[in-house]
Amino acid sequence: MATHPSKQFMKCLQYAAHKHSEQRRKDPKCTPYVNHVINVSTILAVEAGVQDEAVLMAALLHDVVEDTDATFADVEALFGSDVCNLVCQVTDDKSLEKQERKRLQIVNAAKSSSRAKLIKLADKLDNLRDLQINTPSGWTEERREQYFVWAKKVVDNLRGTNSALEQQLDDIFRQRCLM
Repeated sequence: MATHPSKQFMKCLQYAAHKHSEQRRKDPKCTPYVNHVINVSTILAVEAGVQDEAVLMAALLHDVVEDTDATFADVEALFGSDVCNLVCQVTDDKSLEKQERKRLQIVNAAKSSSRAKLIKLADKLDNLRDLQINTPSGWTEERREQYFVWAKKVVDNLRGTNSALEQQLDDIFRQRCLM
């Protein structure tokens, strides 16, 4: 029996597309940013076998509060407290300095729920796959390499969550001689 996305999931996809519509990735092609959040949700569904719709929806929304005018109150009103809680767990506090946000991602990774950890793993996997083939505009090669090192520290605190995603991340880290 085929499964179909729920109306709520499709509403979430449309909301993410609308909120991120003017944003672009920093790759040479300036790829629409919404591709990233769709990739994260797809990685979870297809590669990690996640069927928890709240997790898949939160993956679509994982950057919406951090990078758009959306608020946690908006997310909760539209998609419920479960999705909002997951989004909250994976959202950086933009009022903090960048290095502090990065440090907190490492520290908070271990404290996150297993469902939030799935989103973080898929997010890192998509970002690292992109970084393997593209150096973002304005980044030096050194900054790119530092991202791989930092991402491994985050992933190390997410271990034991999903072996399929962790294996793919480890393959990337091995290619970068980080393992």
